Amino acid sequence: MKQEFKIISSLIGKNSKILDVGCGNGELMKFILKNISNNIRGLEISKENVQACIQKGLTVIEGNAELDLGQFPNKSFGYVILSQTLQAFLKPEKVLFELLRVGKKAIVTIPNFGYWKVRTDLLFKGTMPVTENLPNEWYNTPNLHMCTIKDFVNFCNQRNLKLTKSISLSGNKVSHITRRNLNYKNLSSELGIFEIEK
Repeated sequence: MKQEFKIISSLIGKNSKILDVGCGNGELMKFILKNISNNIRGLEISKENVQACIQKGLTVIEGNAELDLGQFPNKSFGYVILSQTLQAFLKPEKVLFELLRVGKKAIVTIPNFGYWKVRTDLLFKGTMPVTENLPNEWYNTPNLHMCTIKDFVNFCNQRNLKLTKSISLSGNKVSHITRRNLNYKNLSSELGIFEIEK
């Protein structure tokens, strides 16, 4: 199972009420359902992914997070998860604030565009990077707002959002991101995983 899924699951309290926004084909939902809580549902824009989730017995609503998060009442979930999707939204700031309105806590994971391999591709090859966490070419990528771990931490700090957990993932190596090691983690991490409260 993906290391990212294990980390996300470790942040969630047992039997919590969870919404997975942009749940894709439901792999993370399935993992949480099996290991953490059976009170989980998803929101997904792709018809094909919604069908894949339903075939797995998962509860998923077809919808666009930028438009449809408004249908959920304030604090209706203990946790709202957004896994590697924030950078694909037209208005990521609006989505983030909606996550924190709908959930008591948000868990957001981002591919780190500050990762050294990404920087190296740009510097030496002169091309947009293609990595395991960023598998698309420049012309077919869903990523509209590329950000680094440092960008995301600064964004949260400027808006007085509490980063209650900040975790770095590189390969299978998991470590904590602190104010002191932020520049190093921004260079050495493939993925940032954050637990946020308002």
